[in-house]
Amino acid sequence: MLHSSTILLAAALLAALPVNADGIYTKKSPVLNLTPKTYGSLIANSNHTSVRCSIVEFYAPWCGHCQNLKPAYEKAAQNLNGLAKVAAINCDDDDHKPFCGQMGVQGFPTLKIVTPSKKPGKPRVDDYQGPRTAKGIIDAVVDRIPNHVKRATDKDLDKWLGQNEDRPKAILFTEKGTTSSLIRALAIDFLGAMDIAQVRSKEAASTEKFGVTEFPSLVVVPGGDKEHKVYEGELKKQPMTEFLSQYATPNPDASGSPSSDSKPKPKPKSKSKPASKPTSVANDDDTNETPTPEAKPAQVPVSVPPVPTLATPESLEAACLGSKTNTCVLALLPKSSDPDAALPSTATDALASLADITHKHAERGAHLFPVFAVPEINAGSQTLRTVLGLEDSKAVEIVAINGRRGWWRRYTDTETFGVVAVESWIDTIRLGEGSKEKLPEGLIKDAEVEPEVKAEGEPQAEAGKAKEEPEHDEL
Repeated sequence: MLHSSTILLAAALLAALPVNADGIYTKKSPVLNLTPKTYGSLIANSNHTSVRCSIVEFYAPWCGHCQNLKPAYEKAAQNLNGLAKVAAINCDDDDHKPFCGQMGVQGFPTLKIVTPSKKPGKPRVDDYQGPRTAKGIIDAVVDRIPNHVKRATDKDLDKWLGQNEDRPKAILFTEKGTTSSLIRALAIDFLGAMDIAQVRSKEAASTEKFGVTEFPSLVVVPGGDKEHKVYEGELKKQPMTEFLSQYATPNPDASGSPSSDSKPKPKPKSKSKPASKPTSVANDDDTNETPTPEAKPAQVPVSVPPVPTLATPESLEAACLGSKTNTCVLALLPKSSDPDAALPSTATDALASLADITHKHAERGAHLFPVFAVPEINAGSQTLRTVLGLEDSKAVEIVAINGRRGWWRRYTDTETFGVVAVESWIDTIRLGEGSKEKLPEGLIKDAEVEPEVKAEGEPQAEAGKAKEEPEHDEL
């Protein structure tokens, strides 16, 4: 008997492992794989992002929308290599779920742009609300690259050159009136070690002073009495960085976006990559800082079927309150004085999260408990609340009930109904972890009737059927 129980437990634990523990981005991908620890070291707290922005995708390998985004996201990563970090974290990894919940992830994929703030290590984080295209992502990130490039003219170039005389300086002579993302990125890489300016070709005195006849041209003034040097290589990030590095040391992490695996858990080593498809100097608008839209919760994709509704006491009893019914999850919707009023945001968040979790398991072809919404118009909802001691009828409640075994469990983290937090709670039930409460006597009925399920979306399971199931449900 003990041997049999051990096998069942081992099987359940193996079933609980993520379908793709490595996520959808490989080691060779230009997208940086993150863990909660490396998010802090490589994104939030790194010297690199204290002056530059990054974009992070929160995803799940089973999510079809995430798979569809992958080509565009990798293309954006290639084009932004050396300009910004493009990263991703697999929220389906059990070790990552709490962190994704803390980041407010409520659906997949969620893209968040991380920009520097005045407080080191505490960057501003905003949800990316733009198009899910490479161009849309690139434009949004480029617009947030800070501009530390001095716009110099004939009138003030000499004054600028006279400041910090011993510090080397670089000047980009260009016909463009805008400051490109590439020169802004270089200014960030060498911030504090080398000053960088941009001069228009129409500034005749300045161009003549340095003998510039072709545009764009990059000139370095080493400092002191040393002669200036004209850069003769390609106007691309990596060779330009190598040239400027002869005169000043770039800031850490200035050579590109490292690729770091989300596993194993020990601190990963950053690995520099050569620039690929870099942005040319003559491309971008001159944007010092662009205000970002107010962050909004990521929504569950519209293709996800809604949670079926149990509209009557009879359907509730047959689905979940029978002596032969197995585990099911119920979202008890709040009571409202206005029957035509929309559900509060907590209720819609809870339903969206449950729908997303159910859809995830359906996509995998995996078994999950039946999940139902129980509206306030169902008289059985108020009876259930009363019997279970859930006194606040205006609050949404998520409970798991097993009539056959006579236990129930309440979702207690009522401040957030995000998909990660709710799924973590469901996972503890699937694995038999945590405490369960005994159902009050008289609640369970001997229901033999099929439930009346008002299923606006796909049916989730044949609720009400008595069948043997293990204590640990299959994934």
